[in-house]
Amino acid sequence: MGALPFIGNMAGDRPTNLGVKEGKLTPCPDSPNCVISQGNTDAEHAIAPLAFSGDPAEAMAKLATVVKAMPRTTVIESTDNYLYAEFASKLMGFVDDVEFYLDPAESAIQVRSASRMGKSDLGVNRQRVEAIRQEFQPL
Repeated sequence: MGALPFIGNMAGDRPTNLGVKEGKLTPCPDSPNCVISQGNTDAEHAIAPLAFSGDPAEAMAKLATVVKAMPRTTVIESTDNYLYAEFASKLMGFVDDVEFYLDPAESAIQVRSASRMGKSDLGVNRQRVEAIRQEFQPL
């Protein structure tokens, strides 16, 4: 069996518009390959934040442990109230950017998960957030 032809960089470029600005994560684009727990989002993009009780620092530490344990994950930034990780797909190496923001106003961890490339993600971003939620709870 011959080698697969090189089709280019499937990781794409790291977005420059990520992070928390005025207590909010960057809104999702119109494409269906993104979910977010903040803002006026439609059903296609809306997802619940991660709930926690107790010490916020412990919640963020547990979240970091859960995220780091997932396959093909690279943590890019981790602070006391923000976690940004890249998740690469197994076969083609497509990269999704996943952010978590400890929102003191809501006593929750807000989340945004978006594919860098393409239009549809076949529900992968939503499934990933729900898998993280399962591992994260109960705290």
